[in-house]
Amino acid sequence: MISNKEYFKFYVNHEQRNLRHKVDWNLAEEYSKAGLNLKSRMADRFYRLCKEEKPIILPDEKICFVRTVSNLPDVITEQEKDELGIWDCINNLALDYYGAIDKGLIEMRKTADEYAKRDIDSIIMLSDKYLEEAKRLGRNDIVEVLTQVPRYPARNFREALQFFRILHYAIWLEGYMHNTVGRFDLNLWKYLKKDLEEGTHTKESALELLEDFFLSFNKDSDLYRGIQQGDNGQSMMLGGIDKDGNDVFNLLSELCLEASYNNGLIDPKINLRVNKNTPIERFELATKLTKRGLGFPQYSNDDIVIPALQKLGYDYEDAANYTVAACWEFIIPGNAVDIVNIDGLSYPKCIDIALHSSLKSSANYDKFFNAVKKEIFNEAERICTTWKSGYKLPCPLVNLLMPGADYLKAKYNNYGIHGCGISTGADSLAAIKKYVFEEKRITPDELIDAIDNNFEGYSELLHLLRYEAPKMGNNDDFVDSIAVLLLDTFAESLKGRKNECGGIFRAGTGSAMYYVWMADELGASPDGRRKGEPLGANFSVSLFAKTKGPVSVIASMTKPHFENVINGGPLTLEFHHSVFADDDGISKVAALVRTFILKGGHQLQLNMVNTEKLYDAQKHPENYKNLVVRVWGWSGYFVELDKCYQDHVIARQTYTI
Repeated sequence: MISNKEYFKFYVNHEQRNLRHKVDWNLAEEYSKAGLNLKSRMADRFYRLCKEEKPIILPDEKICFVRTVSNLPDVITEQEKDELGIWDCINNLALDYYGAIDKGLIEMRKTADEYAKRDIDSIIMLSDKYLEEAKRLGRNDIVEVLTQVPRYPARNFREALQFFRILHYAIWLEGYMHNTVGRFDLNLWKYLKKDLEEGTHTKESALELLEDFFLSFNKDSDLYRGIQQGDNGQSMMLGGIDKDGNDVFNLLSELCLEASYNNGLIDPKINLRVNKNTPIERFELATKLTKRGLGFPQYSNDDIVIPALQKLGYDYEDAANYTVAACWEFIIPGNAVDIVNIDGLSYPKCIDIALHSSLKSSANYDKFFNAVKKEIFNEAERICTTWKSGYKLPCPLVNLLMPGADYLKAKYNNYGIHGCGISTGADSLAAIKKYVFEEKRITPDELIDAIDNNFEGYSELLHLLRYEAPKMGNNDDFVDSIAVLLLDTFAESLKGRKNECGGIFRAGTGSAMYYVWMADELGASPDGRRKGEPLGANFSVSLFAKTKGPVSVIASMTKPHFENVINGGPLTLEFHHSVFADDDGISKVAALVRTFILKGGHQLQLNMVNTEKLYDAQKHPENYKNLVVRVWGWSGYFVELDKCYQDHVIARQTYTI
């Protein structure tokens, strides 16, 4: 266990930040005046940054490379951005780190274009600086590793991990966003297996090396410009089947779970592919991480995801090899440039527009739902038109790690759109159906006026809609069937639409950060939600819905046709910390996760929550620097979150078993 070692404490206490400096380079103007093309600009900036970086190797540290330059100067001017319609570097790809580790950069250089060749030379230059520093320090173990990688193929587990760290470091230094780790155990098990067979490693020594490697994901993550600190894309996929249907979960998979538990850090985020045949012992092993309070692993169900991806047009071999992007969106390693979080569609917004334009004139609920459907189609049209074209800043190193495909035109070029506020949407329509059209307890004028006035003067109506109306999460087909129809309608609204690369638009069940952003743009809603109150994160019940417990929530949330909305987006459940007071709690939570999978759920993530501790952390953040929570599709340190996200975590329902 490395958590008691000085270099672990050095990084966890963020002392590496004292080693950094900023560069004051006006590269955009320089490149613009010189008339350099964009690939030349990216390659030249990367070279300069590699040249500027200083090698840092701490005592006992085995996996090295840490950033010492804290900023990435722009390569294009604001005027050029406007003229070209630049989006930024493409993101959320599953790059082929593992092919590079198997080949070595010298071999890859033979077929690389001129820009990738320059990047390779820059990486080797920086690696050689680390090699010389290792020689100076007398670190012969690192000298041996860096003499081999990244020039040549990795020969053992340590070299493979160091090679990965170098590539991962380099991708961030190039300016690429959200570089997911991909199927780690599937690809690197062969190196560890060989070392174990040859006696190079024991299980214990391999675990310690893996902990060191996992620490490396946390060295520079604060430099990443996500929506919030922690939103950085470092998602690792474990388990699942291969293209031949074989279970790939192995000893390395187990060691990854153990290393993550021992380190107790937010990165890498662990994802676990499972299916109906996954043994309960594996769920119990994974649930120990939930008990640790890390907010992962996140579970993905192969039985649902693989056929759904095939339905979208992915070949079986590719679908069977799926991983996740930064949060939970399903992507294919190596040959897909799916931009999986391009925008979000708000169900509550579409319902609100229909409410004000069509409720009074609708003769029955079906007529009103048709008006809602029309608004969903209108919003889909707006989103698809807005994002139909745009230029992506080229990344030569990313291009190098996309074998057989230019990353601007790959085998799959699909766009993903989130469907946000499903519980608010379904609960709102259920209330309208029940009280306006069936029981006629509320007139359209009364409902609209109450909503427009944020329920001021309508306390009884507010109580009815908020606490007595049907809510998702209670295994009530009256409201659950509406949610199913909303999701199917969303999928239908995107069917047949193409982006500028010829790809499709994928509907999903996630929300990303939109559950806060979109709520800020909404007034009150017919489910009793008041203005200013957020939507539920991802695919979850309303924050104020009274439910019968996690079993009924799972029953409700496994009814949709996920094959139609498979961009990704998990059911999120929070468990009170008392659930994990003993081993029996772990067994019960593991059994609940397995039930979700057996009932056909597509994706699930769990949080262990101590509300009292969270409140105290808001008051005394200095005492809770390493308190971890699951936010929307990633885990972060609670005290580093904006207050709106802190408040949302606190407001979520917590369950007991």
